[in-house]
This record gives sequence, C-alpha cells and structure tokens, in this order.
Amino acid sequence: MRIFVAAIITLVVLISGFVLYSRVDRSAGDITVLLTDELNTDDNMGEAEVGLHELSIEGLRGGEYPGSDITIEQALDPGSNYQRYIASYRSEGLKIYALLAIPNGPKPRGGYPTIIFNHGYIPPAQYRTTERYVAYVDGFARNGYIVFRSDYRGHGNSEGSPSGAYGSNDYTIDVLNAVASLKKHPDVDESKIGMWGHSMGGHITLRNMVAKSDVKAGVIWAGVVASYPDLINRWRRGNRPSPTPLPGGARRWRQLLVEQYGEPEKNPQFWNSISANSYLADISGPIQLHHGTHDTSVPVEFSQKLDEQLKAVGTVSELNVYQGDDHNLSANFNTAMQRSIEFFDRYLK
Repeated sequence: MRIFVAAIITLVVLISGFVLYSRVDRSAGDITVLLTDELNTDDNMGEAEVGLHELSIEGLRGGEYPGSDITIEQALDPGSNYQRYIASYRSEGLKIYALLAIPNGPKPRGGYPTIIFNHGYIPPAQYRTTERYVAYVDGFARNGYIVFRSDYRGHGNSEGSPSGAYGSNDYTIDVLNAVASLKKHPDVDESKIGMWGHSMGGHITLRNMVAKSDVKAGVIWAGVVASYPDLINRWRRGNRPSPTPLPGGARRWRQLLVEQYGEPEKNPQFWNSISANSYLADISGPIQLHHGTHDTSVPVEFSQKLDEQLKAVGTVSELNVYQGDDHNLSANFNTAMQRSIEFFDRYLK
C-alpha cells in the first residue's frame, strides 16, 4: 500500500512539473514565462516572475554600453565655423560610422556641449553619412555644439544588419554606445549632453532617456513616441511610412510580438514592459516636442499624448504644434530649429 501511495505522489509531482514546463516559452533565446491573462487569473498570485524580453526597458537598463574611442576616418569640407568629419566607434563589436561636427575656436572649460543626433528612417541601402539632415546638423554646430550623428548598424558603411527600431533594440544600443564613446572624447563636456531625434529617431531618443541618465535634455520632431499598445492599435499603414526593404522579422514586428505575447488588452504587463512611456517618471531630462498637424507618417496625437504623460509625472515638457505642416516641418523649419537651439541653450549651456 505504501509503495502504491508513493507511486501516486511521484506521478502527481511529475505531471505538475510537466504542466509548469509547458507554460514556458522555449522559442526565445532566454526561457521566458509567458505573460498571459491565464497566468494571472488569481489576484493573490502577485506578479509572475518574468524573464526580460530583449525589447524591455529593464533589459536595456541592465545592459553594458562601453562604447569606444572615436576614430576620425575622413576629414570633410568644413562648415561656416566648425569642422566636419566621418568618424567611427564600436557598438557590440560592430564598427559604426557617424558624422561628427566640432566647433572652431577655444574649447570651453570642461568641453563643448554636445548633441547626439538620431536620424529618422532612411532605407539603409540608400543611406549615406554625408547626405540628408545637412541643414539640421549645421544649425546646431553653428551655434557652438558638437554634433554626432550615428549611422546605426547596417546603414551606409556601418557593419551589421539593419533590424528596424521597433522590433529590436539594436539601434537604441548603437546610440547608447555612441553616448559612452562621446563621454570619452576630450572635447566633450559629459555633463552637457543632449539628444535630438526625428521620427524613428524620436523613438530611439525616448528609449535612451528612460534607460540611462547621461542625456540631460531631449528634442523630438515628429517622433514615433507612443507606447507599444498605441503603436499596435493607432499606427496603421495610412499614417505611417510605406513598408521598407528590411529583413522579414524587422517588417513584421507587430505580427511576431502579438503572436507570441497576445494583444495589448490581454497582456498589458508585457506591452508596458517594452514601452518607454511606462517609465517616464525616470526620464533623464526635460523634453521639447515638435509636430505638424498634416503629418501623414506619424500622428500628431503621439506627441500630444506624450506631452500630457510627461507633465503628469512632473517632467518639463514643451509641445509645439504646427498647423498644416508635414512630417519634416517644411513650412516651419526655421522656427522649429530656433526653438530647438534655444531649448538646448537653456538646459545644456
């Protein structure tokens, strides 16, 4: 009889172990407990123990971003009062190229204030370090800022494969390593680092500023700055860029994440964990937002909602809405640039 009872207990333990194991998602590299309503039906359970997804903000915070020394690869024609270079640095073992602008004249005590410049989407195969955003970089460099525009991996001559910014943290990591690299540069005042981002670059800027505390002020134009639930539910083909020639996984990030973790309404814990908007109380500095009402790529509501969220947690946020303007603020470029420069002057100089 005792042998029979022991056998029954052993069988129950084995079955329980199998059921628990079957709830573990083995399709990802790290074993991660699936975040579903099914696992959280008992209010007394508390939060399930969750492995960090590669997109999670906590995962970004726990990463190491040592950067490297910045290498000058090529001197370019100078600007009006600054020097221009093609430079490079290292990110996760990859050689990443960048455009570097350094003002002329005596270096301020402690170094120059610096703006890390996060460009928006450009087809990676068409991207060139010296093309696009020329007037933007010039505006900041002429006003006494070092400007550093990372090419991101897979863009132009940068090593690695392009992955997109929404289904991967790769570009965000490249920028985190750019920050670390600039802090080593002898001309940079590491206490006066700001970040500017356009469109996709705004998404990268926001993630950087909630993950680490090095960036003291951020300016975002027409940014993809919504939470992931809003990106899933409110960013459709009619108001976003056309599909792009990236690897299939980069194009299908919505589908892949929903298939694995469920819709945002059914699994808010997961979707909040990968959204920078859930961590705005920890943002590293004030934010200035710019958006046109006729932007057909990114809805102006994204910036309006972020402005409300930032103010709700006590963060300084300035929202500039341009009636009738487009994704590039073409009709109000000079005004938006002047406001951006004045904002950085206020918080970095």
